[in-house]
Amino acid sequence: MLKKGFIAAALCLMLALVGSTAIVTAQEAVTITINAGGGELEWLNTAVKPAFEEEMAAAGTPVIVEVVDTGNISGEDQRQQYVLDLTVGEGYDLMTFDGFWLPEFVDGELLRPLTEVVGEEVLSWEGWEQIPPSIQDIMRYNDALYGVPRGTDVRVIWYRTDVFEQAGLPTDWQPTSWAEVLDAARQIRDSVEGVVPFQLNAGSAMGEASTLQGYLMALLGTGHHIYDFEQGLWIVRSQGILDTLNLYQTIYGEETLGDQRWQLVENGRDLSFEAFANGTLAMIVEGDFLWRSVLIEGGTFPLENRDELVSFALMPAQEPGLGYNGQDFVTISGGTGYVMNPNTEHPQEAWALLSFMYSQESLEALQEIQPRIRARLDVPVTGDEVMTALVEEGLPLTTIRPQLPAYNQVSEQARLMTERVVSGEQTPQEAMDAYAEAVTEIVGEDNVIELPVGE
Repeated sequence: MLKKGFIAAALCLMLALVGSTAIVTAQEAVTITINAGGGELEWLNTAVKPAFEEEMAAAGTPVIVEVVDTGNISGEDQRQQYVLDLTVGEGYDLMTFDGFWLPEFVDGELLRPLTEVVGEEVLSWEGWEQIPPSIQDIMRYNDALYGVPRGTDVRVIWYRTDVFEQAGLPTDWQPTSWAEVLDAARQIRDSVEGVVPFQLNAGSAMGEASTLQGYLMALLGTGHHIYDFEQGLWIVRSQGILDTLNLYQTIYGEETLGDQRWQLVENGRDLSFEAFANGTLAMIVEGDFLWRSVLIEGGTFPLENRDELVSFALMPAQEPGLGYNGQDFVTISGGTGYVMNPNTEHPQEAWALLSFMYSQESLEALQEIQPRIRARLDVPVTGDEVMTALVEEGLPLTTIRPQLPAYNQVSEQARLMTERVVSGEQTPQEAMDAYAEAVTEIVGEDNVIELPVGE
């Protein structure tokens, strides 16, 4: 509820003389907190905040929007902070949120559906008609909506065209198999001094980035996912898992085509970004986040002539036609959005801000600052040929992570499995066996499946 304050005209002697009481009522402004980073920070401060505050003031319900910069906090650190805040009834009114966190937070009773926090009226918001159900699912769990999705993304191989040219490789490169990717990496290693050829995320230190940008991008190329959606079972042993781990061993062990250290240190992902930006890393498997947030002016590692020096190739399957769903190329999409803190003292005003942010007009303003794949169909990517190409070429191939409570724990085991191989602690077979044992313990024997190995 809104806090109300009253300004009393307390001219008591005069009031007594005229035999009347005069009271003037004024409504105090409430403050709504929201966190953001990168281009969205600029958008919220320069476009959303002033327009929303003006609109609310004109409506007689003044609001102050307090935008908190959390752009330098890692995803894992942000997640842990949310757990701490929500557990004690604190936190921002509106929080940036990764969709795959939902099962953990909802099952832990840290979040509540929008309809419970605000009311059923949220379902009549005009924006839902413009957001496809598959995108709404980013912020949905157990058939309930917990927030509004920002949009989605795709993952590809980004490569430095200048390094490719030095190595004698085509600058319009598109590999059709893992073998062609490895051959390009070998040619760079052997002909361009001081450049790391290839980065495929691995290890525990990078958190979910290792699973999504690394392990799953390779595993999908072998023909299956981390989870069998038809049977409802976690895949714990397979030739595909073994082949994926052998790929990691080739890159980081046998042939030194990647930097082993980056996979094992806390700032390894940033080190790979920095190396790519300065031209000492030739190829990196990463989401469109790299293009639209890291390498841009004002990004973490800006690259002034990005458009001339950076291109992308679709991630090939292990061999043509052997990828997930029989595809020649594979990718996977994550998705983030904003959820509402169930502890907010001002749910109506918080929802007003959230729905204002994701109106067509507001998002069009954001596209001017940071073009990307938005949730609304009536807000296309404009002015960025690369992002447009990613939509056209990548989205038709994509899949998502299983939105299941056990996913986070299984993902942690997948990261640990890759780390054991990259570090040399275990062979691919030993690491897969350890993964199978750990995941079976997490989800139970009735919820796992083993596919043939060596056939």
